[in-house]
Order: sequence, then C-alpha cells, then structure tokens
Amino acid sequence: MKLSIARDQLAAGLQAVQTVIGGRSTLPILSNVLLRAANGALELTGTDLDVSIRTRVAASVEEGGSITLPAKTLASIVRELSHPEIELSLEAQTTCGIRCGPSQFRLRGLPAEEFPSVDLPETPRLARLPQNELRKMLRQTAFAASTDDARYVLNGLFWAAKEHRLTLVATDGKRLALTYRDTELEPGVEREFVLPIKAVTELGRLLKDQGEVEISVSENQAAVRILSDKDDGETLLLTKLLEGAYPDYRQVIPQQCKKQVTVIREELLQALRRAEIVTTERANSVKLNFSRNELCITANSPDIGEAQEVLTVKYDGEEEFAIAFNPVYLVEALRALEEEEVRLELNDHLSPGILRTEGSFLYVIMPMRM
Repeated sequence: MKLSIARDQLAAGLQAVQTVIGGRSTLPILSNVLLRAANGALELTGTDLDVSIRTRVAASVEEGGSITLPAKTLASIVRELSHPEIELSLEAQTTCGIRCGPSQFRLRGLPAEEFPSVDLPETPRLARLPQNELRKMLRQTAFAASTDDARYVLNGLFWAAKEHRLTLVATDGKRLALTYRDTELEPGVEREFVLPIKAVTELGRLLKDQGEVEISVSENQAAVRILSDKDDGETLLLTKLLEGAYPDYRQVIPQQCKKQVTVIREELLQALRRAEIVTTERANSVKLNFSRNELCITANSPDIGEAQEVLTVKYDGEEEFAIAFNPVYLVEALRALEEEEVRLELNDHLSPGILRTEGSFLYVIMPMRM
C-alpha cells in the first residue's frame, strides 16, 4: 500500500468511523481502523461488532493494499500534523509509514485479514430520501427512546416503511414521539424493524445537509448508505436489528381531545426551562394552568422555592383547567422542533396529552399527579 491523501480528507474519514471503535474491547483488533487503498480512494472501516461504519475518501493511490492501525493513535497523529498532504506506505504486513512534511512516523498495527468482515447484505433497497429530511426525523424522535435495559426492544427506534410512507417512533413508556415522511418506497418492499439507539445516534452524526441516503434491510440487519452530493465519496453504516415485538404505538395515541391550545414554541420552551430550575428529583413537575388565551406555568419544591410565569396563548375554551407534566419531557420535545407554533391537545389532568405541529410530528406525554 502506497498513497498520498489530503490531511483534511484523512481526518474526516477517521472522524466518521472512530466513534464506533471500542477502546475497552477485549479484542485488540476492535481498537483498530481498517485502511484499504484501491481505485483512487482510501476506505476506512471501524466496528464494535454491533454497529459498523465504512467510509471512502479520495486519495492518490500508487499501490493498493490494506492494514489495520490503532484508531486513537492514528487520529491523534493526523490531528497534530501541519502540512496539507500525508503519505502512507506499508513497510511490512503490520507496519505503516506516515510522512507529512518534516514529520515521520512508523505505526504498528495488525494484519487486515484479522479484521471482522463488514459486508453489505444482498437485500433490495427499501427507500431513498434526502439526508437532511432523515436527520430531522431522527432528531424529532430518538430522544424519547428508553434507556432501561429491562425493556430491551424500547432501546431503539421503530421504523415502519409501508404504503408510500416512512414512519419513525420512539417511546420509553412515559412518552412517545412519532414523525413520518411520505416517500417513494421500492415496489413490493415493506418492512417494520427496530434500529438500536447507538446506531441511530451514529447515523444522526453522519447525515449532512446535502445528498441522499439509501436504506436496505435484511432479516437481522440494516444498511444505510450515505451518498455525497459532490460524488467524492460515500459512507455505509451497517447495524444489527433489535429483536422482539415493538408495542403497538397506535393504542396510546388519544383519538379525540376536547381542549386545544396553540402557543409560540420558543416562548413555551424558555418558560419551561426557567420553571425547571426550581424542580427537584422528588418534585419534578410543572403545573400548566389554562384560562381564556392565557397559560400560567408554576413550579415549586419545598427545598428550593417557587416559580411562576404567564404566557399569552390561543385558547378560547370557557372552562379553566390545569395539568402537570415532567418539564424535561416537554423541553426535550420542544427543543427538537423548528416550527414557530405548537399545539397542545388535552382532555383532563389524568389523561395523556398530545403536542403537535402543523407538520408530521406528534408527541404523546403522560401527565403527573398534581
């Protein structure tokens, strides 16, 4: 292997794969990044055996070849180099020479043959959509996924691709976030599956404002191919799917709500963040008191004190009513949105409420005892 590559290109490739490379793994090879040079490009691969990322960046390849090198050490070297061009050369099966201006390194690695296989499954493409649209969908749902290992299947994001619509759902049992996008699916291909939250986090990090993404799913794994709009490389994320039956999310979405309140999203978000300051782990609720075109937000805890704030809203109901929520659950949902206004749909202080936008976002949240 012998090649030259722009320092920024190599740094970007390492950044793409490094976060899935396990520093605490009992298998030394999993701390390494696989470098494979061929056909005018350098391919970098990292894996923790559950999630794998492979990316390709442009390079001037004089001689093809492959090796695995310690990812953390290589990234540190590249980050500190000052010249714009780096030369890599395979000096032995497990040694790579690195030259950049006056700087020279010889880095020891492991044979490429020992690296776990990261192969794209032979499955039909499920859907193709813009990267920024998928990134928005992930941002609006992933925060609501469970972190409780006892409910393993909820530690991921549910995907449903059917009837020309891609729907994403996340829930931890106390709230549920849902969003969808109408898109052209491949004819005759419909699937439901659960992507682990680690894979979702990595995917959200890799997606850009431009370009498209292709999704393919086999029986037990999913492949997401991220295509650059500049045609200067691509990135593949491969992940195992979570096993188990995801609960029927439709059953927890209220079919009718008697009260509807429209409020400026940013105003509500900031008011809730201020009220949250005086909450504690034991007193972790804020009370929303609704009257005609007015919302009074209150919070209090015996150990800290009280907070109160009044907002102008659109509510023309005749009766006043109140309901309490965990402020963290509302703040996380509001922060994931971009719309100027949101709508609260409520029934009473014991029934779940809905937070909606004019778009395709829906958020169900359970109330707290007042």
